[in-house]
Parts: sequence; structure tokens; C-alpha cells
Amino acid sequence: QVQLVESGGGLVQAGGSLRLSCAASGGTFSTARMGWFRQAPGKEREFVAAVSWNGVGTYYRNSVKGRFTISRDNAKNTVDLQMNSLKPEDTAVYYCAVGSGSLLYTPGAYSDWGQGTQVTVSS
Repeated sequence: QVQLVESGGGLVQAGGSLRLSCAASGGTFSTARMGWFRQAPGKEREFVAAVSWNGVGTYYRNSVKGRFTISRDNAKNTVDLQMNSLKPEDTAVYYCAVGSGSLLYTPGAYSDWGQGTQVTVSS
């Protein structure tokens, strides 16, 4: 079991940037895929990005490609999400999660979740 704490959320204007961080403790981190998901009010939780255990493989939902970058630092047990050119539709609570299954885009394939950090993008 891994404990995850997200930080870095806040309020920004459209076109601005935020960098989210997720700190992990209490379990093995460096051998697990890590992902970011988000959930807007009244909507299902959706996949945003993921990074393989060694940081080589990165994956993004189409709507954030070219704007978001996921990275990890296994020495520090952290995974980050750099978000540029933010849009109002990016507004959501963002969660980091530990991958445990083979389905990259499915919440059920992630075993441990943080409490989330709010990202609000104003127009």
C-alpha cells in the first residue's frame, strides 16, 4: 500500500501553467506505473497521463497532448504533471495513482490513490 499526496493545484487564467506534484510513501514506488486522472463536477473520472516505472514510456489523452508533460523522479518518490496552455475545460480535481493492472486508461487498473488537488482555469 502506497500513500500519495498531491500538491500544486490552484487558480490560473486560460493560457497559464501549473505544475502538479505527487509524493509517495509507504511502499515500493520505482517498480510501478504512475498515472494522473481528473474528475470534473458531475463527470466520471478520466485518464490524463501515465508514465512507466522507469520513466521511458509516457501516455496522454488526446486533449492534453502537446500541453501536458508527465515525469517521475524515483530517487525522490515523486511524479509530476506539467500543465501548459491551460483551458477552462481542464478544470477538475486531479489525482495521482499507482498502476497495478495492464489497462493504461482504466481507473480500476490503479491500486492506490491520492486525495486530489483542485485545478481551476478561468476564462
